[in-house]
Amino acid sequence: MRLWHKDLIPVLPRKQLLAQWRECVLIAKNLAEKGTPNHILVNRILDYPAWHFERYGHLIEEEMIKRGYNITEISRFKFDAYTTSWAMSKGNAKFYVDEIFKYWHNDTYLLQCFSNLQEKYNCGGITQEEYDKVVHSVYLHFSVFNVHRKSDFDLYNIAGV
Repeated sequence: MRLWHKDLIPVLPRKQLLAQWRECVLIAKNLAEKGTPNHILVNRILDYPAWHFERYGHLIEEEMIKRGYNITEISRFKFDAYTTSWAMSKGNAKFYVDEIFKYWHNDTYLLQCFSNLQEKYNCGGITQEEYDKVVHSVYLHFSVFNVHRKSDFDLYNIAGV
C-alpha cells in the first residue's frame, strides 16, 4: 500500500493510477471500520485532518475521469461513505485547500516515489512512454537544483549523491 506523491498523480502510469483508486477505497474502508489503515506506508494519514485523504482520493478520481477510465458508482459511493464516516468519527470539518499532506508529500517523498516507479520501469512494469512522463514531471519539479539537461537527471543527481 502506498499513496503516490500528489504531484505524480497526473503522470502516474495506468496500472498505478487504477491500483491507487482501489487502494484509496480499501484505505477508506479500513479507516471507517477500524479507525486506522494499519499499514506502515499510509499510517501517516492519521496525522492529518480527514479531508486531506478525501481530497487525495478525489484527485485520483478526477485524473481517472480525465483519462477516460470508468469508475463504478459503487466504488465512488463506498469511498465517499467511508471517508465521511471516518471524518465524522474524528470530528473533522470538511474544507479543501491545495496543500494536502503538506509535510508528508514533500521533496523527499517525491524522490522515494520516483525511485519506486524507476524500479518498476527497470523491471519492465512501466512502458518507456509512461516513464518519460514521470521523469519529465520530476525533472520540472527539481529544476531548481540546477539540472540543465534531462540526460543529467537521475535519482543520484537530484539527491546530491
